[in-house]
Amino acid sequence: MSLKPLVQKLVESVVDNPKAIKVEEEDDRGAAVFHVECDPDDVGRVIGKNGRVVNCIRQVVSAAGAKAKIRTYVKIDSD
Repeated sequence: MSLKPLVQKLVESVVDNPKAIKVEEEDDRGAAVFHVECDPDDVGRVIGKNGRVVNCIRQVVSAAGAKAKIRTYVKIDSD
């Protein structure tokens, strides 16, 4: 079960330019690591004030991963 569409949908709901979102899934020792790239103007929106938005995204993905017995990590790649 891939959680990539869930991560994609969650990030798209926050940004102004959803077409610029790119999510890549990587397997790291049994854990799913999601690297999220977005428009430089939207990085602040994805991270949120004090990291609140990205922490909420991580919690939702982690809960879905726990149901599927997969450890998950969401990383925001910014330039």
